Amino acid sequence: MFRFIHTSDLHLGKRFGNLPEELRGRLREARHGVIGRLAGAARANGAGVVLLAGDTFDTETPSPEIRRQALAEMGHHAPLTFVLLPGNHDSLQATSLWSALREGAPPNVILATEPVPLTLAPGVSLLPAPCTTRRPGRDLTEWMSGAPTPEGALRLGLAHGAIRDFSEEGNAAEVLAPDRAARAGLDYLALGDWHGAIAVDARTRYSGTPEPDRFKHGRPGEALLVHVAAAGALPEVTPFPTGSFDWRIVPLHLLPGDDGPAQLAGLLPAGPQRRQSLLRIAATGRASLAGRTALAAAVQHAAPEFALLEFDDGDLATECEATDLDLIDRAGALREAAETLSAASLDPSASAGERDTARAALVRLFSYCQKIAS
Repeated sequence: MFRFIHTSDLHLGKRFGNLPEELRGRLREARHGVIGRLAGAARANGAGVVLLAGDTFDTETPSPEIRRQALAEMGHHAPLTFVLLPGNHDSLQATSLWSALREGAPPNVILATEPVPLTLAPGVSLLPAPCTTRRPGRDLTEWMSGAPTPEGALRLGLAHGAIRDFSEEGNAAEVLAPDRAARAGLDYLALGDWHGAIAVDARTRYSGTPEPDRFKHGRPGEALLVHVAAAGALPEVTPFPTGSFDWRIVPLHLLPGDDGPAQLAGLLPAGPQRRQSLLRIAATGRASLAGRTALAAAVQHAAPEFALLEFDDGDLATECEATDLDLIDRAGALREAAETLSAASLDPSASAGERDTARAALVRLFSYCQKIAS
Protein backbone atom coordinates (compact mmCIF):
# COMPACT_ATOMS: atom_id res chain seq x y z
CA MET A 1 0.00 0.00 0.00
CA PHE A 2 1.09 3.60 -0.54
CA ARG A 3 -0.15 6.83 1.04
CA PHE A 4 0.67 10.32 -0.22
CA ILE A 5 -0.60 13.89 -0.20
CA HIS A 6 -1.79 15.46 -3.46
CA THR A 7 -1.81 19.26 -3.66
CA SER A 8 -1.04 22.01 -6.17
CA ASP A 9 -1.08 25.72 -6.89
CA LEU A 10 0.58 27.06 -3.76
CA HIS A 11 1.58 30.19 -5.75
CA LEU A 12 4.24 31.14 -3.23
CA GLY A 13 5.13 34.81 -3.52
CA LYS A 14 1.77 35.91 -4.94
CA ARG A 15 1.63 39.69 -4.61
CA PHE A 16 -2.13 40.28 -4.13
CA GLY A 17 -1.67 43.74 -5.62
CA ASN A 18 -5.44 44.41 -5.81
CA LEU A 19 -5.88 44.12 -2.03
CA PRO A 20 -5.07 46.53 0.81
CA GLU A 21 -1.36 46.66 1.53
CA GLU A 22 -1.68 45.60 5.18
CA LEU A 23 -3.47 42.39 4.08
CA ARG A 24 -1.00 41.34 1.38
CA GLY A 25 1.73 40.24 3.77
CA ARG A 26 -0.68 38.14 5.82
CA LEU A 27 -1.91 36.34 2.71
CA ARG A 28 1.62 35.70 1.46
CA GLU A 29 2.66 34.32 4.84
CA ALA A 30 -0.41 32.04 4.90
CA ARG A 31 0.72 30.48 1.62
CA HIS A 32 4.17 29.77 3.05
CA GLY A 33 2.53 28.27 6.16
CA VAL A 34 0.77 25.70 3.96
CA ILE A 35 4.03 23.75 3.68
CA GLY A 36 4.07 23.03 7.40
CA ARG A 37 0.36 22.20 7.47
CA LEU A 38 0.80 19.71 4.63
CA ALA A 39 3.74 18.13 6.42
CA GLY A 40 1.76 17.82 9.64
CA ALA A 41 -1.12 16.12 7.83
CA ALA A 42 1.30 13.73 6.12
CA ARG A 43 2.86 12.70 9.44
CA ALA A 44 -0.52 12.29 11.11
CA ASN A 45 -1.77 10.01 8.33
CA GLY A 46 1.30 7.94 7.57
CA ALA A 47 2.02 9.55 4.19
CA GLY A 48 5.65 9.74 3.14
CA VAL A 49 5.33 11.90 0.00
CA VAL A 50 3.72 15.25 -0.91
CA LEU A 51 3.05 15.65 -4.64
CA LEU A 52 2.93 19.32 -5.72
CA ALA A 53 1.20 19.31 -9.11
CA GLY A 54 2.59 22.58 -10.46
CA ASP A 55 2.59 26.30 -9.70
CA THR A 56 4.48 25.97 -6.44
CA PHE A 57 5.64 29.52 -7.22
CA ASP A 58 3.43 32.30 -8.55
CA THR A 59 5.93 33.60 -11.09
CA GLU A 60 8.97 32.43 -13.01
CA THR A 61 11.08 34.90 -11.03
CA PRO A 62 10.25 34.52 -7.33
CA SER A 63 12.57 36.43 -5.04
CA PRO A 64 15.53 34.51 -3.55
CA GLU A 65 13.83 34.87 -0.15
CA ILE A 66 10.60 33.21 -1.35
CA ARG A 67 12.50 30.41 -3.10
CA ARG A 68 15.02 29.66 -0.36
CA GLN A 69 12.56 29.91 2.51
CA ALA A 70 10.25 27.43 0.75
CA LEU A 71 13.08 24.93 0.23
CA ALA A 72 14.31 25.41 3.80
CA GLU A 73 10.83 24.77 5.19
CA MET A 74 10.50 21.58 3.13
CA GLY A 75 13.95 20.48 4.29
CA HIS A 76 12.90 20.86 7.93
CA HIS A 77 10.28 18.15 7.41
CA ALA A 78 12.65 15.40 6.22
CA PRO A 79 12.35 12.44 5.78
CA LEU A 80 9.01 13.50 4.24
CA THR A 81 9.57 13.82 0.48
CA PHE A 82 8.27 16.77 -1.55
CA VAL A 83 7.95 16.39 -5.33
CA LEU A 84 7.78 19.71 -7.24
CA LEU A 85 6.38 19.73 -10.77
CA PRO A 86 6.84 22.77 -13.06
CA GLY A 87 3.44 24.34 -13.79
CA ASN A 88 2.37 27.06 -16.19
CA HIS A 89 3.33 29.86 -13.75
CA ASP A 90 6.74 28.34 -12.97
CA SER A 91 7.41 26.39 -16.17
CA LEU A 92 10.71 24.95 -17.34
CA GLN A 93 11.11 28.01 -19.54
CA ALA A 94 12.26 29.71 -16.33
CA THR A 95 15.67 28.07 -16.57
CA SER A 96 17.24 30.31 -13.91
CA LEU A 97 14.51 29.35 -11.41
CA TRP A 98 14.93 25.62 -11.85
CA SER A 99 18.73 25.89 -11.89
CA ALA A 100 18.57 27.72 -8.57
CA LEU A 101 16.15 25.17 -7.17
CA ARG A 102 18.49 22.32 -8.16
CA GLU A 103 21.40 24.03 -6.45
CA GLY A 104 19.48 24.73 -3.24
CA ALA A 105 17.09 21.78 -2.93
CA PRO A 106 17.56 19.65 0.19
CA PRO A 107 17.79 15.85 -0.26
CA ASN A 108 14.08 15.34 0.51
CA VAL A 109 12.93 17.61 -2.37
CA ILE A 110 12.59 16.00 -5.81
CA LEU A 111 12.31 18.25 -8.86
CA ALA A 112 10.17 16.44 -11.47
CA THR A 113 11.57 18.34 -14.45
CA GLU A 114 11.73 15.53 -17.00
CA PRO A 115 9.05 13.23 -18.47
CA VAL A 116 10.73 10.07 -17.21
CA PRO A 117 9.56 7.55 -14.57
CA LEU A 118 10.69 8.31 -11.02
CA THR A 119 10.77 5.74 -8.22
CA LEU A 120 9.07 7.15 -5.12
CA ALA A 121 9.29 3.96 -3.09
CA PRO A 122 9.81 0.26 -3.83
CA GLY A 123 7.09 -0.71 -6.29
CA VAL A 124 5.84 2.87 -6.79
CA SER A 125 6.58 4.72 -10.04
CA LEU A 126 5.74 8.38 -10.70
CA LEU A 127 5.18 9.60 -14.26
CA PRO A 128 5.54 13.42 -14.29
CA ALA A 129 4.49 15.77 -17.10
CA PRO A 130 6.36 19.03 -16.41
CA CYS A 131 5.14 22.17 -18.17
CA THR A 132 7.76 23.15 -20.71
CA THR A 133 6.30 26.65 -21.24
CA ARG A 134 3.30 28.63 -20.05
CA ARG A 135 1.34 27.46 -23.13
CA PRO A 136 2.98 24.21 -24.29
CA GLY A 137 0.53 23.67 -27.17
CA ARG A 138 0.25 19.90 -26.69
CA ASP A 139 -1.00 17.29 -24.23
CA LEU A 140 2.03 16.77 -22.00
CA THR A 141 0.56 13.61 -20.45
CA GLU A 142 0.57 11.71 -23.74
CA TRP A 143 3.96 10.12 -23.05
CA MET A 144 2.53 8.33 -19.99
CA SER A 145 0.58 5.87 -22.12
CA GLY A 146 3.71 4.19 -23.42
CA ALA A 147 5.94 4.66 -20.37
CA PRO A 148 7.39 1.37 -19.05
CA THR A 149 7.36 0.66 -15.32
CA PRO A 150 8.28 -2.49 -13.36
CA GLU A 151 5.65 -5.22 -13.46
CA GLY A 152 3.21 -4.92 -10.58
CA ALA A 153 4.36 -1.41 -9.65
CA LEU A 154 1.90 1.36 -8.81
CA ARG A 155 1.70 3.89 -11.65
CA LEU A 156 1.06 7.44 -10.48
CA GLY A 157 0.75 10.38 -12.87
CA LEU A 158 1.52 14.02 -12.05
CA ALA A 159 0.49 16.84 -14.40
CA HIS A 160 -0.59 20.47 -14.60
CA GLY A 161 -3.15 21.79 -17.06
CA ALA A 162 -6.78 21.80 -18.13
CA ILE A 163 -8.90 18.87 -19.30
CA ARG A 164 -11.03 21.29 -21.32
CA ASP A 165 -10.43 24.60 -23.05
CA PHE A 166 -12.19 27.52 -21.36
CA SER A 167 -10.91 30.28 -23.68
CA GLU A 168 -12.22 31.34 -27.07
CA GLU A 169 -8.74 31.64 -28.56
CA GLY A 170 -7.24 28.66 -26.74
CA ASN A 171 -5.38 25.74 -28.28
CA ALA A 172 -7.38 22.52 -27.94
CA ALA A 173 -4.21 20.53 -28.67
CA GLU A 174 -2.81 21.32 -25.22
CA VAL A 175 -5.87 20.11 -23.32
CA LEU A 176 -5.06 17.09 -21.18
CA ALA A 177 -6.96 13.93 -22.11
CA PRO A 178 -9.53 13.49 -19.31
CA ASP A 179 -9.25 9.70 -19.66
CA ARG A 180 -5.46 9.66 -19.50
CA ALA A 181 -5.49 7.50 -16.37
CA ALA A 182 -7.36 4.76 -18.24
CA ARG A 183 -5.26 5.12 -21.39
CA ALA A 184 -1.97 4.96 -19.47
CA GLY A 185 -2.96 2.36 -16.90
CA LEU A 186 -2.48 4.82 -14.06
CA ASP A 187 -3.60 3.97 -10.56
CA TYR A 188 -3.96 7.70 -9.87
CA LEU A 189 -3.44 10.92 -11.85
CA ALA A 190 -2.72 13.98 -9.66
CA LEU A 191 -3.60 17.20 -11.47
CA GLY A 192 -2.98 20.87 -10.79
CA ASP A 193 -4.07 24.16 -12.42
CA TRP A 194 -7.74 24.37 -11.40
CA HIS A 195 -7.96 26.04 -7.97
CA GLY A 196 -11.07 24.17 -6.89
CA ALA A 197 -11.08 20.44 -6.08
CA ILE A 198 -12.60 18.31 -8.86
CA ALA A 199 -12.99 14.54 -9.15
CA VAL A 200 -12.65 13.91 -12.90
CA ASP A 201 -13.12 10.18 -12.38
CA ALA A 202 -12.26 7.59 -9.73
CA ARG A 203 -8.54 7.80 -10.57
CA THR A 204 -8.15 11.43 -11.68
CA ARG A 205 -8.39 14.46 -9.41
CA TYR A 206 -7.65 18.14 -9.21
CA SER A 207 -6.69 18.85 -5.61
CA GLY A 208 -7.45 22.57 -5.77
CA THR A 209 -5.25 25.10 -4.03
CA PRO A 210 -4.52 24.53 -0.33
CA GLU A 211 -4.83 28.27 0.37
CA PRO A 212 -7.49 30.06 -1.75
CA ASP A 213 -6.53 33.38 -3.33
CA ARG A 214 -9.81 34.52 -4.88
CA PHE A 215 -13.59 34.33 -4.53
CA LYS A 216 -14.09 32.22 -7.66
CA HIS A 217 -14.36 28.69 -6.30
CA GLY A 218 -16.30 29.30 -3.10
CA ARG A 219 -14.75 26.50 -1.06
CA PRO A 220 -12.13 26.32 1.70
CA GLY A 221 -8.52 25.44 1.07
CA GLU A 222 -7.88 21.71 1.15
CA ALA A 223 -5.55 18.99 -0.04
CA LEU A 224 -6.07 15.29 -0.72
CA LEU A 225 -4.84 12.28 1.23
CA VAL A 226 -4.60 9.41 -1.25
CA HIS A 227 -4.27 5.75 -0.30
CA VAL A 228 -3.66 3.12 -2.98
CA ALA A 229 -3.77 -0.40 -1.57
CA ALA A 230 -2.27 -2.20 -4.58
CA ALA A 231 -1.75 -1.88 -8.31
CA GLY A 232 -5.15 -1.83 -10.00
CA ALA A 233 -7.06 -1.05 -6.80
CA LEU A 234 -9.23 2.06 -6.74
CA PRO A 235 -7.60 4.83 -4.71
CA GLU A 236 -9.16 6.02 -1.48
CA VAL A 237 -9.17 9.83 -1.54
CA THR A 238 -9.88 11.92 1.56
CA PRO A 239 -9.93 15.74 1.44
CA PHE A 240 -8.61 17.54 4.51
CA PRO A 241 -8.60 21.27 5.37
CA THR A 242 -5.42 23.30 4.89
CA GLY A 243 -6.51 26.92 4.40
CA SER A 244 -6.10 29.57 7.06
CA PHE A 245 -8.24 32.20 5.28
CA ASP A 246 -11.87 31.85 4.27
CA TRP A 247 -12.83 33.44 0.91
CA ARG A 248 -16.58 33.47 0.33
CA ILE A 249 -19.29 35.22 -1.64
CA VAL A 250 -22.27 35.74 0.66
CA PRO A 251 -25.60 36.15 -1.19
CA LEU A 252 -28.09 38.61 0.31
CA HIS A 253 -31.49 38.90 -1.38
CA LEU A 254 -33.68 41.85 -0.37
CA LEU A 255 -37.21 43.02 -0.96
CA PRO A 256 -38.57 46.50 -0.16
CA GLY A 257 -39.31 46.71 3.52
CA ASP A 258 -36.70 44.11 4.51
CA ASP A 259 -34.30 45.02 7.28
CA GLY A 260 -31.04 44.73 5.34
CA PRO A 261 -28.68 45.36 8.27
CA ALA A 262 -30.44 42.71 10.37
CA GLN A 263 -30.25 40.15 7.55
CA LEU A 264 -26.59 41.00 7.04
CA ALA A 265 -25.83 40.49 10.74
CA GLY A 266 -27.36 37.01 10.54
CA LEU A 267 -25.09 36.05 7.65
CA LEU A 268 -21.75 37.27 8.95
CA PRO A 269 -19.50 34.98 11.02
CA ALA A 270 -18.89 35.96 14.62
CA GLY A 271 -15.83 36.10 16.82
CA PRO A 272 -12.15 35.70 15.91
CA GLN A 273 -13.11 34.00 12.62
CA ARG A 274 -13.79 37.45 11.19
CA ARG A 275 -10.11 38.35 11.09
CA GLN A 276 -9.46 35.36 8.81
CA SER A 277 -12.45 35.98 6.53
CA LEU A 278 -12.53 37.66 3.13
CA LEU A 279 -16.19 38.09 2.23
CA ARG A 280 -18.03 39.67 -0.66
CA ILE A 281 -21.66 40.56 0.10
CA ALA A 282 -23.54 40.00 -3.17
CA ALA A 283 -26.80 41.94 -2.77
CA THR A 284 -29.70 41.21 -5.12
CA GLY A 285 -33.38 42.07 -5.28
CA ARG A 286 -34.84 45.50 -4.59
CA ALA A 287 -34.42 48.06 -1.85
CA SER A 288 -35.50 51.59 -1.10
CA LEU A 289 -32.97 54.38 -1.03
CA ALA A 290 -33.09 54.40 2.77
CA GLY A 291 -32.75 50.62 2.95
CA ARG A 292 -29.86 50.59 0.52
CA THR A 293 -28.03 53.33 2.39
CA ALA A 294 -28.55 51.60 5.73
CA LEU A 295 -27.17 48.35 4.35
CA ALA A 296 -24.07 50.03 2.92
CA ALA A 297 -23.48 51.74 6.27
CA ALA A 298 -23.81 48.39 8.09
CA VAL A 299 -21.20 46.82 5.79
CA GLN A 300 -18.87 49.76 6.30
CA HIS A 301 -19.29 49.53 10.09
CA ALA A 302 -18.48 45.79 10.19
CA ALA A 303 -15.62 45.87 7.67
CA PRO A 304 -12.71 46.72 10.04
CA GLU A 305 -13.28 43.44 11.93
CA PHE A 306 -12.67 41.37 8.77
CA ALA A 307 -9.61 40.65 6.69
CA LEU A 308 -11.76 42.01 3.86
CA LEU A 309 -15.46 42.80 3.58
CA GLU A 310 -16.71 43.97 0.18
CA PHE A 311 -20.19 45.15 -0.80
CA ASP A 312 -21.31 44.24 -4.32
CA ASP A 313 -24.64 45.97 -4.99
CA GLY A 314 -24.50 45.83 -8.78
CA ASP A 315 -27.55 43.57 -8.94
CA LEU A 316 -29.55 45.36 -6.26
CA ALA A 317 -32.28 47.48 -7.85
CA THR A 318 -33.36 50.72 -6.20
CA GLU A 319 -37.03 51.47 -5.67
CA CYS A 320 -37.26 55.21 -5.35
CA GLU A 321 -40.49 56.69 -4.00
CA ALA A 322 -41.48 60.30 -3.44
CA THR A 323 -40.95 59.87 0.30
CA ASP A 324 -37.33 58.86 -0.39
CA LEU A 325 -36.77 61.98 -2.47
CA ASP A 326 -38.39 64.06 0.28
CA LEU A 327 -35.58 62.91 2.57
CA ILE A 328 -33.14 64.54 0.16
CA ASP A 329 -35.11 67.75 -0.22
CA ARG A 330 -38.72 68.72 -0.80
CA ALA A 331 -37.89 71.39 -3.38
CA GLY A 332 -35.07 73.34 -4.92
CA ALA A 333 -31.89 72.30 -6.71
CA LEU A 334 -31.24 69.15 -4.67
CA ARG A 335 -34.76 67.88 -5.32
CA GLU A 336 -34.41 68.57 -9.04
CA ALA A 337 -31.07 66.74 -9.12
CA ALA A 338 -32.56 63.77 -7.27
CA GLU A 339 -35.52 63.55 -9.65
CA THR A 340 -33.21 63.75 -12.67
CA LEU A 341 -30.99 60.97 -11.33
CA SER A 342 -33.98 58.83 -10.43
CA ALA A 343 -35.40 59.15 -13.95
CA ALA A 344 -32.00 58.41 -15.51
CA SER A 345 -31.56 55.28 -13.36
CA LEU A 346 -34.81 53.88 -14.84
CA ASP A 347 -34.45 55.15 -18.41
CA PRO A 348 -34.91 52.12 -20.74
CA SER A 349 -33.21 53.97 -23.60
CA ALA A 350 -29.98 54.38 -21.60
CA SER A 351 -27.28 51.73 -21.40
CA ALA A 352 -26.95 49.53 -18.33
CA GLY A 353 -23.74 51.35 -17.42
CA GLU A 354 -25.44 54.75 -17.63
CA ARG A 355 -28.33 53.54 -15.46
CA ASP A 356 -25.89 52.12 -12.91
CA THR A 357 -23.99 55.41 -12.80
CA ALA A 358 -27.18 57.40 -12.24
CA ARG A 359 -28.33 54.99 -9.55
CA ALA A 360 -24.99 55.17 -7.75
CA ALA A 361 -25.05 58.97 -7.88
CA LEU A 362 -28.58 59.04 -6.47
CA VAL A 363 -27.62 56.71 -3.63
CA ARG A 364 -24.59 58.85 -2.83
CA LEU A 365 -26.63 62.05 -2.89
CA PHE A 366 -29.15 60.46 -0.53
CA SER A 367 -26.37 59.29 1.78
CA TYR A 368 -24.75 62.73 1.91
CA CYS A 369 -28.04 64.41 2.68
CA GLN A 370 -28.77 61.93 5.48
CA LYS A 371 -25.34 62.57 7.04
CA ILE A 372 -25.95 66.33 6.92
CA ALA A 373 -29.41 65.94 8.44
CA SER A 374 -28.10 63.81 11.28
